Amino acid sequence: MTNSVRPARLPWSMLLVPAAAGIPAGILWWVLAPGGLNLLTRDPALATGGNPVVWLPRDLTLAGIMVLAGCLLAVFLSDGKRRDPQAALLMGLAGALAGSILAWQTGLLAARLWGPAADASANASVAFSLRAWPVLLLWPGATAVSIFVLELVTLLGRKPADGGQGTPGSFSAVK
Repeated sequence: MTNSVRPARLPWSMLLVPAAAGIPAGILWWVLAPGGLNLLTRDPALATGGNPVVWLPRDLTLAGIMVLAGCLLAVFLSDGKRRDPQAALLMGLAGALAGSILAWQTGLLAARLWGPAADASANASVAFSLRAWPVLLLWPGATAVSIFVLELVTLLGRKPADGGQGTPGSFSAVK
């Protein structure tokens, strides 16, 4: 009789859910960002990408969405009920990277489908685009930093187990 050990299943949902969340995040980027639908500022001067003042706020809008998504993902990853938290973290970070790439591409697709035609012959940034590529690393980066902070706060908030010898704050008289 052999004692077979079943290998732990990878938490595929931690990869697929953040990756799929990139699609609505990309649409949200186009809806909110200057140069897109521009619901965030509603300033007509920021409605087109022909105005160079639009380019930084457009990238910052995506950056804010990425940081928010990373913080939300960290809350789900740090719930402490996972069988293999390291595997869940790695799958979540991979999903966050895939989600950020999908968000970027979905935002560009939304601009092509629903936005006005833009003549990008003078500069590629006239069309709805992303100028700062490191923004794509903010979702996994915010997830990793938030997990670190949440775990640190949890660790520092724990009380000593039973106050026995060797735990901080326990004083035992030597006999």
